[in-house]
Amino acid sequence: MRDRGIFVHRKYLKILSMKRKAFIRLLAVTALFPFSVTGNAYSETVSSKSYGLSRMTDVARFPVLDREMKVKYEGSIDKKGGNADWDWSLYQDKKREWVIFDVAGAGCIYNMVQHRYLSSEEPVFRFYFDGEETPRFTIRLSEFGEKYPFTEPQASCYIGPLDNGRGPIRVVRSFVPMPFRNGCRITSSVKLEGPHRDKGQGGWGHVVYHSYPTAQGIETFTGKEDYSSLVRQWKQTGVDPKIGKDRMFRMSEKKLAPGESLSIIDVHEGGVINSLKLYMAGMNPDRLQDVWIRVKWDNHEGEDVLCPIGCFFGNSLGYNNTRYLLMGATTDGWFYNYFPMPFWERAHVMLENRSGETVTLGFVEVGVGENSYDREYSGYFRSSDYYTRKHTPGADSPIASIKGTGKMVAAHVTCYGERPHIITCEGDVRIHIDGIKTPQVESDGSESYICYGWGFPTPAECNPSGGYDGLSDNPWSMTRLCLGDSYPFYSQLDFNIESGESNNQYLEHLGIVFYYGQDKVSLVKTDSIDMASKKSLKRHKYKVEGDVSVEMLTSCFEGDADDVEVTAMVHKFTGESSFRVKVLPNNHGVRLRRCSDQELPRQCARVWVDGQDAGVWYLADSNPYKRWIEDEFEIPESLTRDKSVLNIRIVPESREEGCPVSWNESAYEVFCYME
Repeated sequence: MRDRGIFVHRKYLKILSMKRKAFIRLLAVTALFPFSVTGNAYSETVSSKSYGLSRMTDVARFPVLDREMKVKYEGSIDKKGGNADWDWSLYQDKKREWVIFDVAGAGCIYNMVQHRYLSSEEPVFRFYFDGEETPRFTIRLSEFGEKYPFTEPQASCYIGPLDNGRGPIRVVRSFVPMPFRNGCRITSSVKLEGPHRDKGQGGWGHVVYHSYPTAQGIETFTGKEDYSSLVRQWKQTGVDPKIGKDRMFRMSEKKLAPGESLSIIDVHEGGVINSLKLYMAGMNPDRLQDVWIRVKWDNHEGEDVLCPIGCFFGNSLGYNNTRYLLMGATTDGWFYNYFPMPFWERAHVMLENRSGETVTLGFVEVGVGENSYDREYSGYFRSSDYYTRKHTPGADSPIASIKGTGKMVAAHVTCYGERPHIITCEGDVRIHIDGIKTPQVESDGSESYICYGWGFPTPAECNPSGGYDGLSDNPWSMTRLCLGDSYPFYSQLDFNIESGESNNQYLEHLGIVFYYGQDKVSLVKTDSIDMASKKSLKRHKYKVEGDVSVEMLTSCFEGDADDVEVTAMVHKFTGESSFRVKVLPNNHGVRLRRCSDQELPRQCARVWVDGQDAGVWYLADSNPYKRWIEDEFEIPESLTRDKSVLNIRIVPESREEGCPVSWNESAYEVFCYME
């Protein structure tokens, strides 16, 4: 046994499996450390494909990694790259409704946010599923939080302050999962445009969703689902939501001198840390960044988690209490983290005092359960490298860059402006997944990423999935838990945040991303086609038919590089294109990435693979200013397995009657999903 902390030696592992009564008698004799045994944690090996309500409520399955699933975003991002994030609509449909979300194929909406001035006309939102002409669900802006199933706590409303006459503004948010088998369209009865409250304008927001290569196993949203399990879970925020019993390892008061480390738990067998709580007596907010947590799984060479406790528990400032579903911090020194953390050989958790003063650790409790996760298909709970407080002139702050395979489940960012009362909310979050140039998740301002709005004027604000602490607007510390809408990645994930409207403001960010991951890469590039290269076109047997035009385009991609011009050739056509690409025979599906010109909306084509219909490739959005975009199409394993070559046809088609045929391509990249 070590002098400090909780240490479980191999010879004591058998003790843990003894009957409770016998173990208590032995514990009284040996007095190794004060803990009690209350049973085993709930943990099960489940299918990697999960969606909807079960995905949100089954916290124990978080470590199970996803396959062939993607996170996507549609929202009101200023197309010129500035801060004019209103004017959000994709197009006006034949019913004269303003379409704000329109996708093809199978998927599930997990988060929807809308901002609107109270003085403006109230919009009515209509949800159309699976190509239906009649809306399956209709809701007014003021009904969020009241109309089932968009009721508290899974849907709610925040009304911002008057702010010297600029406000107030209503921000509605929903975390109601809304799956669909064959596409979804959301419309607004009112065009969302303009920033002027006195003119009845305003309106911006976003939708975050998952997409799937097939509809197998998906049942479309009805609005009559039983959400009682989610309601119970979210109303008990602050309590471990996982079902089952754990061995509770407890430690009483310890003092930690400057520069000293303390072993909290060191278990030499497999298990799952289901909860980690601690109490810091006489808690000083500075300790949130001075005391660090170090976590190693299975004798890994480096730490899997290494960060200040403020990040680990979701608040780097400590001005107010913040309680989220799976992490939280209070001003009187209580902290909790309930993310399940599996290990197969060893778990070692330590605290390190990096301050210049002695820290009193009043209490520690760690809940450990049995591990029945499949190691091959599950990820370790990890943090990205801690991004220390700094400013990056003229560029996004690179909060996290992760390599391997996994899924992001939480993000934590803290921001300091150069002056006490400066508004520091305008920077957009921009997340690139698997090396794609176009951000796959964004936000119209930092505050909108955590589903609030109008800056950070009224701290602390919390809902089970996210919130913020701070002073009014500066500084602030925000946390977003991705409970249903985790961000799967198969080779890398890059999480960036902007400083001001266009990286034109002096802001200092710090932050971290938490994820479940493995070191191996499971998305492998196998081929690419360059439309400007005759050699590449010949090698891939590329052909294009119909009304064809070829032009050179000079423009930019959206995001941090929206001032970097790229010149490349674009093929635009109404007939079809065909080409042959190389893949790996032992693949588990193929991703086709296209670079194209997004000047015109509603690009649509049907994809054929070796003569079989693979589905519709549809891009409803557009940008006439930053015209380059990379988007992707998933080819299911049933069409790609045991093949080394795929023959692909892209046949443009009209999305609906009266909609012009629009399609173009500048380059393709081919990726294979591997075990």
